[in-house]
Amino acid sequence: MNDWPLTLMAVHAHPDDEATGTGGVLARYAAEGIRTVLVTCTDGSCGDGPGGVKPGDPGHDPAAVALMRRQELESSCEILKVCHLETLDYADSGMMGWPANDAPGSFWRTPVEEGAARLAQLLRRYQPDVVVTYDENGFYGHPDHIQANRITMTALAMTLQTPKVYWTTAPRSMMQRFGEAMREFHADWQEPDPAEAAAMAEIGLPDEEITTWVDTTAFGGQKFDALAAHASQGENIFFLKMGQKRFTELMGVETFVRVQDTTGAAVPENDLFAGLR
Repeated sequence: MNDWPLTLMAVHAHPDDEATGTGGVLARYAAEGIRTVLVTCTDGSCGDGPGGVKPGDPGHDPAAVALMRRQELESSCEILKVCHLETLDYADSGMMGWPANDAPGSFWRTPVEEGAARLAQLLRRYQPDVVVTYDENGFYGHPDHIQANRITMTALAMTLQTPKVYWTTAPRSMMQRFGEAMREFHADWQEPDPAEAAAMAEIGLPDEEITTWVDTTAFGGQKFDALAAHASQGENIFFLKMGQKRFTELMGVETFVRVQDTTGAAVPENDLFAGLR
């Protein structure tokens, strides 16, 4: 133990990821007096522009989109009571296979050691007790999510720090409920073809493989509002169509896989800080 306050660091790829995957734990642990640090790796410039204009379409200005999304990110952090926001500001790489993957300065193209060295500086500064990021496949294969995992795990090795480390995930039972919600709230929802359905069925983990289930129901309103702060991306955030009550019912538990631990806390656990306080 050290003289620092208990600290949670979440390493995310884009503005809005912090709200979707960890909005509940960021809000909950801030309310419990734990120092929360958010590291956002990219500028989000491959997101929608004003009026929903898509990347590559006429009128899409990546620099303007990045500025807008930075402002939305700051608003989200205020709602979630994040103590410290750190941005690495790599260029958004877009979805797998997009030309932006290989654009100069893109996060995906950045050498892992370079990104890890920058993150290692933040690890040394904040000395987190818990670090959260994505799994090795970025949960669903997004290149920037995969890269966030790579730089996080490499940075931890560089610093020789041994916080509890978690990867975000979703239980298969919850993924099934997501599918039902998509059919209910997404007017344009089309059933995926068999190949897509099979790929979607592999997202997340069987319930019995989830190590950590954190109840964030009491913070569902903050999580919903933080997601709504990313208004420019509202077309892509179907969760907002549910309304706060239904959203909280569906998203009120955040789940993780513990991949590094020196506390010996038993699993399954219901607290990222089990064994630390």
